[in-house]
Amino acid sequence: MNVHDKANELAKALKESEEVQEITAAMKLVDADPDSKRMLEDFRRRQNEIQQRMMSGDMPAQEEMEQMEKSFEVLSLNLNIRRLFEAERRLSVIIEDVNKIIMESLQHLYGGPAN
Repeated sequence: MNVHDKANELAKALKESEEVQEITAAMKLVDADPDSKRMLEDFRRRQNEIQQRMMSGDMPAQEEMEQMEKSFEVLSLNLNIRRLFEAERRLSVIIEDVNKIIMESLQHLYGGPAN
């Protein structure tokens, strides 16, 4: 069994998954509306900036995090953006599940219970 072949099979299955298809469809709808697209791009840019700062140890102020949460809530009122966020959340759950399965299969290497 070749691990790389299995990883490629998994990648193909993800690309063909209902969740990825839903993200693609939602993105097309968002992209078709210039205001929605601009709002989403601005939110993602600010989100990435905060994540970069956090990774470098610079924790954002509470009010900045509250502002991002409010922005998320406002964006979620847009049905196409909400559809995109929900599809991205579902894909994220799948990726977390796959990661958990992989990590559990290696747990015995680090003193954990063997499966």
